[in-house]
Amino acid sequence: SEQLSVVTSPHTMEVEKLKKELARYQQGHSGDSSLRLQEEVESLRAELQRAHSERKILEDTHTKEKDELKKQVAVLEQENALLKDEKEQLNNQILCQVKDEFAQNSVKENLMKRELEEERSRYQNLVKEYSRLEQRYDNLRDEMSIIKQTPGHRRNPSNQSSLESDSNYPSISTSEVGDTEDALQQVEDIGLEKAAMDMTVFLKLQKRVRELEQERKKLQVQLEKREQLDGRKVQGEQAKNDLDLDQDADLAYNSLKRQELESENKKLKNDLNELRKAVADQATQNNSTHGSPDSYHLLLNQLKLANEELEVRKEEVLILRTQIVSADQRRLASKSTEPNINARTSWPNSEKHVDQEDAIEAYHGVCQTNRLLEAQLQAQSREHEEEVEGLKAQVEALKEELDKQQQTFCQTLLLSPEAQVEFGVQQEISRLTNENLDLKELVEKLEKNERKLKKQLKIYMKKVQDLEAAQALTQSERKRHELNRQVTVQRKEKDFQGMLEYHKEDEALLIRNLVTELKPQTLAGTVPCLPAYVLYMCIRHADYVNDDLKVHSLLTSTINGIKKVLKKHNEDFEMTSFWLSNTCRLLHCLKQYSGDEGFMTQNTPKQNEHCLKNFDLTEYRQVLSDLSIQIYQQLIKIAEGVLQPMIVSAMLENESIQGLSGVKPTGYRKRSSSMVDGDNSYCLEAVIRQMTSFHTVMRDQGLDPEIILQVFKQLFYMINAVTLNNLLLRKDVCSWSTGMQLRYNISQLEEWLRGRNLHQSGAVQTMEPLIQAAQLLQLKKKTPEDAEAICSLCTSLSTQQIVKILNLYTPLNEFEERVTVAFIRTIQAQLQERNDPQQLLLDSKHMFPVLFPFNPSSLTMDSIHIPAYLNLEFLSEV
Repeated sequence: SEQLSVVTSPHTMEVEKLKKELARYQQGHSGDSSLRLQEEVESLRAELQRAHSERKILEDTHTKEKDELKKQVAVLEQENALLKDEKEQLNNQILCQVKDEFAQNSVKENLMKRELEEERSRYQNLVKEYSRLEQRYDNLRDEMSIIKQTPGHRRNPSNQSSLESDSNYPSISTSEVGDTEDALQQVEDIGLEKAAMDMTVFLKLQKRVRELEQERKKLQVQLEKREQLDGRKVQGEQAKNDLDLDQDADLAYNSLKRQELESENKKLKNDLNELRKAVADQATQNNSTHGSPDSYHLLLNQLKLANEELEVRKEEVLILRTQIVSADQRRLASKSTEPNINARTSWPNSEKHVDQEDAIEAYHGVCQTNRLLEAQLQAQSREHEEEVEGLKAQVEALKEELDKQQQTFCQTLLLSPEAQVEFGVQQEISRLTNENLDLKELVEKLEKNERKLKKQLKIYMKKVQDLEAAQALTQSERKRHELNRQVTVQRKEKDFQGMLEYHKEDEALLIRNLVTELKPQTLAGTVPCLPAYVLYMCIRHADYVNDDLKVHSLLTSTINGIKKVLKKHNEDFEMTSFWLSNTCRLLHCLKQYSGDEGFMTQNTPKQNEHCLKNFDLTEYRQVLSDLSIQIYQQLIKIAEGVLQPMIVSAMLENESIQGLSGVKPTGYRKRSSSMVDGDNSYCLEAVIRQMTSFHTVMRDQGLDPEIILQVFKQLFYMINAVTLNNLLLRKDVCSWSTGMQLRYNISQLEEWLRGRNLHQSGAVQTMEPLIQAAQLLQLKKKTPEDAEAICSLCTSLSTQQIVKILNLYTPLNEFEERVTVAFIRTIQAQLQERNDPQQLLLDSKHMFPVLFPFNPSSLTMDSIHIPAYLNLEFLSEV
């Protein structure tokens, strides 16, 4: 404690000192701080008052600005509302305009599509009619050959005059040409009524008549040759007077033939004069309306001059012919009146033999002069027709240009001077751009030609090098043995360019082995459409060596061979499908390797090397397209002939849903559902099996998928038409149970289409009338609401068809009521606004126009292997 007290005493003293100092400091500083604080408070109060005043000023200005802004916002909101209203109105107008334009465009597109379909169907119907006329012409020609080959109608000197007097052969030939001329005359009359005597139609028809006339002359020449051979055999055994009779008969025959030709020429002249008059009338009308120059009169004057010159030449030909015939007759008469002294000499038959030979030589001379003169006349007529066509094209071009100039002149007159200047500048710019485009096209053509020439130069240089190498090899082969020959063969196989070479005399053998005698079963397991590729490789080699006659002969023989095969196998689906696929593939090859840039977009560089170099086969592509249309029509005819007997039994009578056979209308017999029960009973599985067979054949033979889709669309339309027509004509199948069976069968067919990936073909859309008929049989038919439902549902059925089904509807039993007359009248009243056709039944023979889209191949020509069993060893690879 003492220690603590000692320690704490100084501490307490220090604490007291510190307290005293603190008090002193507090007393000293309290006055200063209070003064300072008071000053600060006063300054702060002054600043506060100043801030309050500024705040009031700011609040006043803010309230004023706020009021002004509110007023401006209100004005802007009103303007915004007005703009919104205007925007909505404009949007509505734009939507209406877009809808109207879309509707108009859709209507225009539908009209254009419909017109295109109608034009395509019209053209394909013309192709069908042409094939029918061609078939008829072939049949008549076969009958002619049979008549000529029969011994009862063979000419000899005894019955020759009687045959000539009856003119059996000319009557047949004129009947052949007369039928086609009548058909052409009908077409000409229709064309003249519609197109005001169009000149091109007449030229085409005249060309066709001329071709038929040439064919008839060829047949007559062949008949004359055969008759001359028969006459020579008989003349060696008969006397001189028989020879005179034969010559008289020949002269009579020639005169009859000449008279017939003169009558036909008169007929053609009359037609030409009528056309001239019509063209002159049209020209005067055009002159009166448009004020165009007298180009038609110039054309007609040139036609008249050319025809007068042709008449003069014909008269000269007739004079020369009569002089030659009269000279021959005088010589024969002088020889016949000479005294018959030499007949008793040692050579009794020498003079007779000489006279006979002289007569035959004179007759041959007359025939040759006639042929020469006819050829000259035909050449002159062709030149004349070409000149007329060229002049007509020039006249049309001038007329179009004049119309354009008149239109532009009228447009410029309506504009202001500045607009006229701008319009003139625009016209000049467009003209210069067109000229530039033309020059660019010319430059591109020249560049293409240059590239083609460079390629040909490379090919020729390669040929020269090959020839030099071959010569060197032949020189070395004289010293060596046969080993080097194997080396050359290997080199050629290595450099195979996808071309096949054949000699001209082997063309018939090529067509026989590759077309006429080829069976589709022999090509199983090979490349699809192999004959088409082989034919194109042969065409390519003919193009490579620049032999146009070979190309023409090969294509013509191929087309004729295909027609011959189709005529022979006109009920064979597999053969028809095989040649449809090959014809389409040959058409695609001619397009793909034509050199046109539009068809070369999917080609590889190696495929572009396989294009044609020298020839443009556009006309043959059109012929092959027409042939494909004919083959397609024959294919559809065969398939419809196979399916049509099955349709009614399979779709309407067969029990596809088990248990519905007892639910039949009262008063009708139950029909059997088994396919074995009768010869005319088929089930739906039989129809599906048959269509599966068709699809397998077409797919395996390489037919284009687009064509397969069109085939089944046509077949499903035929199924729909036949089934619906039988439903509209039979009371025993218009019931609720038949509607159930029918809807089930249609669903099975739809399922088959989906399973074969054919649902995009449009076949289901063709079955829409039958689907709606099946639904109509299942709907209620009592209240007005039911009538509205039927009218809204049955859009593909006509009013007449709906009423017919309702009239034929038969109840299942006595408890179900029939369709009342009032309900049918309600339906008729609601369907009055429809413009339905008056035809009750569908046209089951209607055929949709076929379209062959371009389908290039990915194969290259040098990768195709030709099997040995085709017997084409005479083809050499190049």
